Amino acid sequence: MANIFSKARGLFHLFQSIDINQISTLASKIDLGEVMAAVGKLDDNQLNSVVKMLKSGGSHHQKELPAIEGDFYHLGHALTDEERALQLKVRAFMEAEIKPIANEYWLKAEFPFQIIPKLAQLNICGLTYQGYGCPNKTFLMEGILAMEMARVDTSISTFFGVQSGLCMGSIYLCGSEEQKQEWLPQLQQFKAIGAFGLTEPEVGSAAAGGLTTTAKRNGDTWVLNGQKKWIGNATFADVTVIWARDLDDNQVKGFLVRKGNPGFSVEKIQDKMALRIVQNGLITLNNCVVQEADRMQNANSFKDTAKVLQMTRAGVAWQAVGCARGAYESALDYTRKRKQFGKPIASFQLIQNHLVEMLSNLTAMQTLCFRLSQLQDEGKLKDEHASLAKVFCSLRTRDVVSHAREVMGGNGILLEYNVARFVADAEAIYSYEGTKEINSLIVGRAITGFSAFV
Repeated sequence: MANIFSKARGLFHLFQSIDINQISTLASKIDLGEVMAAVGKLDDNQLNSVVKMLKSGGSHHQKELPAIEGDFYHLGHALTDEERALQLKVRAFMEAEIKPIANEYWLKAEFPFQIIPKLAQLNICGLTYQGYGCPNKTFLMEGILAMEMARVDTSISTFFGVQSGLCMGSIYLCGSEEQKQEWLPQLQQFKAIGAFGLTEPEVGSAAAGGLTTTAKRNGDTWVLNGQKKWIGNATFADVTVIWARDLDDNQVKGFLVRKGNPGFSVEKIQDKMALRIVQNGLITLNNCVVQEADRMQNANSFKDTAKVLQMTRAGVAWQAVGCARGAYESALDYTRKRKQFGKPIASFQLIQNHLVEMLSNLTAMQTLCFRLSQLQDEGKLKDEHASLAKVFCSLRTRDVVSHAREVMGGNGILLEYNVARFVADAEAIYSYEGTKEINSLIVGRAITGFSAFV
C-alpha cells in the first residue's frame, strides 16, 4: 500500500505541472481508481517511462527552447572582440531606436529624422575609408553592419548605404582632395546628408552607355539637363552626386550638386509598396549650372562610376541577408508562440520544414557574403564576385520572406508581426544595384568569356 501511495504522489506532482484543461480532459476519459490500482502494479522502470511520456505530452509551455539565432554557423564568432562588440552595439541601437517605430514610419512613408543624431553617435559612417574622420574598418565589418540594420529595417539600411556607400564612396574614389576635405567629414558625422543620382526614368540597366542626362561645359561652369529617378535621400540631401554624359566627348562624368542649386528640383516619389521609409525622389535638372570646382575631378568615364557600384554592391547582398534574417527570426519566434490544436505550431512537421528551408537559404547567403567581404578586404574583389552575391542573395531572400509569411498564415500580412514589411522590402532589394538579369550576364561573361549584353 505504501508503494502505491508513493507512486501516486509522484503522479500527483506531475499532474500539478499539467494545464488544468488537460487534467479535466484526462478525468473525463479514464477511471482514476483504476489508474491508481494499475500504478501500484508498475515497477520503477515502468513508472519512470509513464512519467516521462506524460511530461513530454503535457508540458510544452515549460520546455526551455533554444535561443532564436539566425547565425546558425556562428560566423559572428569569427570576428575579433572589437568587431563583435561593434556588431552588438549596432544591433542594440536598431532594436531600441528603430524597431519600435519602423512600422509606423513605413506605413506613413515618412523618414524619422530624429534618429540621425543617434546614428551619428555610432561613428560607423564611411566605415572603410581612411582619413577624413572615418573609422577605417574592414569591408567585412561594413557588411555585417549592413546586415544588422536590414535585420530590423531595410529602409534604414538603405538610407545609410546611400549616405555612407554611394555618396561618400563616389567622393572618396572620384573626388579631388579639396572635395574630400569639404564633404567627407560632414557626411561622416551626418552634418550633411548625401544622395546618389545615376538611374533615370527611362534608363536603368543601360546606364553604362545610355545616360540621357547631359553636361555641357561653358567656361568654368557646366550646364546639366535631364532627370534622375528613384534617388534615395534626394528630397532632403545637402549634396547629390549626379552622373551625366558630357556632350563634347560622350563620356560619363560626375558632379556634386548642392542643395538649393538653381535649376535643380526634386519631387518625392509616392505610393511605393517597398522601402517606404526611404525618401526616393525624381530629380529634374533644367539648365542647372554647376561650377567646375564641383565636378568630381577623377570621374572621367563610366568605368569610374562602376568602381563605386562594385564597392557598394557587396553591401546590397548583405542587406538581402539582413532582410531574410529578420523575416526568419520573426517567423521562428511566432511559430513557437502561436498554438493550434493545443500545441505550438513550431512542433508540427510541415512548419519545421518551412523553417529549415528558410535557415538553409539564410546560412548559404551569410557564408557567401562573408567570403565575398574577405575577398574585398584582400583586394581581390571582381565585378563578377559582387554580382553573383547580389543575384543569389536577393533571389533567396524572396524565398525566405515568402516562407516566413506562409508559416504566419493570415497574420503574415499584418505590419504588427513585422514580416509583411520584409516581404515588401525584399522586392526592392531584388531590383536595385543591378537586376538579376544584368548581374547574371556579368557573371556569365566572366565564366564563359563571351559577352551576352546587347
